[in-house]
Amino acid sequence: MNVKIASIGFGTVGQGFVELLNGKKDYLSKKYGISFSVVAISDPIKGSIYDPEGLDLNKVFLLLKEKGSLQDYPCTNKGWDSVKTIEESNADVIVEATPTNLKDGNPGLTHIRKALSLKKHVISTNKGPVALAYSKLKQLAKENGVSFRFEGTVLSGTPALNLSLESLAGAHVQEIRGILNGTTNFILTEMSKGKAYEEALKIAQQLGYAETDPTADVEGWDAVAKTVILSNVVMGGEIRVEDVKREGITNIGKSDIDKAKERGKVIKLIASIAKENGIINAKVSPEEIDGGELLANVNGVLNALVFKTDTLGEVSIIGPGAGRKETGFSLLTDFIHIFTKKE
Repeated sequence: MNVKIASIGFGTVGQGFVELLNGKKDYLSKKYGISFSVVAISDPIKGSIYDPEGLDLNKVFLLLKEKGSLQDYPCTNKGWDSVKTIEESNADVIVEATPTNLKDGNPGLTHIRKALSLKKHVISTNKGPVALAYSKLKQLAKENGVSFRFEGTVLSGTPALNLSLESLAGAHVQEIRGILNGTTNFILTEMSKGKAYEEALKIAQQLGYAETDPTADVEGWDAVAKTVILSNVVMGGEIRVEDVKREGITNIGKSDIDKAKERGKVIKLIASIAKENGIINAKVSPEEIDGGELLANVNGVLNALVFKTDTLGEVSIIGPGAGRKETGFSLLTDFIHIFTKKE
């Protein structure tokens, strides 16, 4: 089995996946009988290249290291835009790793629709299309006999979706609570050590945990997108981004942290989802939780989810929710799943 792959978007996540893939070439062949070639890369900044026989990945990464661009890669087909790459490359699998857009899901939504309609498998870390159009994309994949997988949209490489959908198959998930954003968790952890919000945010930015514009994280939008995905994928909902009650952490001050601590409490940005009488209620907001609770002791950039089930009680998972290798790993597990398991 020789699988041909095209990466749409080749930033931190796309590169992390291809690096992992390249490093595990022998492992994938021996354990799963999967061989592969990356035939195309399309990125608006780094450039676009296509070779139907497969790209030389060592040369790709050398060029990126030396020049930050793929412009000088020796191949005939260069400069294709993302849609042309999906349409005209011989890729079997499209890796959609462009930035999240929660307004209309694009360009990722267009990429995924196009690939699925052309009977190409899609693996993605892009939260926008899944949060905005999960049921339609799932149906499109089914109609075309291909897979659409997106493990990395919730907890990066920590297998939250695989745990809930596969390992907990047969258990009814009644409620989900968790910490879904590492940036805000880091900031609140630093504030619990005595730092002011502005100081904690600055440290997060210096360490690369927060963007220059941290709005998506600190105002709760990133956690909301993940909450929508969990609600619809795990709990069978049809909720929208605007259905999630949202409050970020920008109004949390040091005095709030101190008062909570006096009461034996910890403030965390908590996503909570519950289903009652077929109706899903979901919110993302700062909560005071008891210091003895599992979520109260999840610190730094770690994320965590607690699934309340009818058969096993509470099942929890803790792990990294971001990172080059971690998010790349989620794509790797999705890739392996497509060719080793039946949907």
